[in-house]
Amino acid sequence: MQNLMYRICSSLQFTLLTLDFLLNFRYIYLLVGGVILACTSVGPYAALLLIPALGSGVLCYTVHYHAVHRWAFLLQMGWQTCCHLWIMYKQYYLQEIMTIKFSIMISSLMLLTQKVTSLAMDLHERKVTLIAEDCIKEKGFHDKPVYGILSLLSYLMSFPALLGGPLCSFVEFQHQVANSHRCSNMWQAWVAIRGCTLFLLCQIVHGFLSEKIDFQCDLMDCRQLHCVYVMWTTALLYKLTYYSHWILDEALFLSAGFSVVMDSDINIYTLETTNKISVFARTWNKSTAKWLRRLIFQNCRKSPLFATFAFSAWWHGLYPGQIFGFLCWAVMVEADYRIHMNIGTNSTSWYIIVFHKAITWILTQLIIAFIMLAIEMRSVTMIYALCFSYNSLFPIIYCMSLIFFIKRKR
Repeated sequence: MQNLMYRICSSLQFTLLTLDFLLNFRYIYLLVGGVILACTSVGPYAALLLIPALGSGVLCYTVHYHAVHRWAFLLQMGWQTCCHLWIMYKQYYLQEIMTIKFSIMISSLMLLTQKVTSLAMDLHERKVTLIAEDCIKEKGFHDKPVYGILSLLSYLMSFPALLGGPLCSFVEFQHQVANSHRCSNMWQAWVAIRGCTLFLLCQIVHGFLSEKIDFQCDLMDCRQLHCVYVMWTTALLYKLTYYSHWILDEALFLSAGFSVVMDSDINIYTLETTNKISVFARTWNKSTAKWLRRLIFQNCRKSPLFATFAFSAWWHGLYPGQIFGFLCWAVMVEADYRIHMNIGTNSTSWYIIVFHKAITWILTQLIIAFIMLAIEMRSVTMIYALCFSYNSLFPIIYCMSLIFFIKRKR
């Protein structure tokens, strides 16, 4: 009997050690893959990603949970802002061309900022515990799992999320890694094939449209209503670029073994059919919108909407077009709330409701196109071209509606 119990215990111990080894192997696989991907895609600029990732790991283990979210926010956004300013200096003062390496580096750094601040907020809210002594001292945290530095660095630098994909919390990441072995190879192959197919379709449509329009020249030289057509088709090109990027990122995320996407960033149907700018704002890059809501909107007492969009402009890089575009977006969302609150909702006639939805859908698509071009083109020259054309009529309509409803409320 004792020999049987000894064998069972030995077998269980061996099984646990094997599972622990496999789990650590997955963490190493994701971490090493992320480091290799960063080094091969951006070269020596990978140091700009590795330094804040290591620094954030040290910060999470050394700073008390009461203040870790503040320090993580300040240090990470300070580092990212310095990188943005350095790129702007090279681009505008030294007149260097923005290469693909700079774009990948700054995009990956922005994603790293999301993960660092998300983890820091989880630590502050005691959803995650990293230090074992805290579990012993704090009442109610005896059952909390304690995570090591390997899992932390793997979360920050894992290769599926380094280029994009939906933002997930640290706890969700642990759950996904622990259950990644349950994902079947056939399902992973199907996800990869489907993602590549949709990516190719978006690229084909993008290539067809890009041959028909030279947006920078056409936007400067267009006249009257032709400017509206140029703006809409150019915004469609940008949308297709984002859609194809998200589709490919999500396919990579899933095929790497993350069998369940917590909240997909891709909802093309809603983005293209909604007649509400506020719904578009919440659906566009959904995980980032939720991150901004948690980080800024829920913690800002005065003008949380404008503070959220202002921070988004800071996070994206503080180019003139980005500042103008995101602040304009905030005004349009506020106007959108008031318009849909006061017009169309109280009507019982179906044709009035249909007419209201059709008009607001057209205005939503054109205003989003206006905002997208301002953000993507970045320069003051392009903002001037947008504002002093027929394209500015659509945001002006919403601005006038906002002023009218504010006065009416008073």
